[in-house]
Amino acid sequence: MDLRGKRGLILGIANDRSIAWGCARVMAACGAELAVTYLDEQAEPHVRPLAEALRAPLVLPCDVRQPGQLEAVFDAVRTAWGTIDFVIHAIAYAPKDDLQGRVVDCSAAGFALAMDVSCHSFIRCAKLAEPLMPHGGCLLTFTFYGGEKVVPHYNLMGPVKAALEASVRSLAAELGSRRIRVNAVSPGPMGTRAAFGLEHFDELLGDAWSRAPEHMLARLDDVGAVAAFLASDGARLVTGNVEYVDAGYHVMG
Repeated sequence: MDLRGKRGLILGIANDRSIAWGCARVMAACGAELAVTYLDEQAEPHVRPLAEALRAPLVLPCDVRQPGQLEAVFDAVRTAWGTIDFVIHAIAYAPKDDLQGRVVDCSAAGFALAMDVSCHSFIRCAKLAEPLMPHGGCLLTFTFYGGEKVVPHYNLMGPVKAALEASVRSLAAELGSRRIRVNAVSPGPMGTRAAFGLEHFDELLGDAWSRAPEHMLARLDDVGAVAAFLASDGARLVTGNVEYVDAGYHVMG
């Protein structure tokens, strides 16, 4: 996978166990120049050394809940580069009480916040990226099998990821004439910081390992390799898809 000459924005690195970091590491190794973001001042010390390892020229704060921050990131990218080739969106959040409770009990405010951060922020990225992709590009986000089928303890994030996957299809249809491809990657359970917010996450890991035909769990580099392919010219006709990286877990009944 050759990404030399391509420039991309990576949203969602929290630490060296983040899916976004796995993508950034592989994409940089494939030759891409990257801009990265960190959530806030508490996250910056964990992210900046990783950005320096990538030789990222842009390291920017971005909390999509704060008005104007996402727009400021794209403004900085426009000023520095003029255009962009891909955006990696690896952002998700739900309040703990809503995440760990039943969907039927979730609050309106918690549901709205989870949908805003985890789904609508991707739509906002698409809108902001479109004028920076005059020759086409790739928009990529991350989902999970719990958006397709009910997975115990995934709770509120199931409906949220379902909405995200539907948004991927709609954006792919709307932006296809601009040669902007939109896809989602669906890894199996991974030990990221966000995942450990789920109750009984260790049981989910064990179930995925035992049920997957290959009896393996996805690693960061596995996900990064698929992301790099989707951002490459080799995937120029791949859009509107959910690409599974789960050792076949999703095919099992």
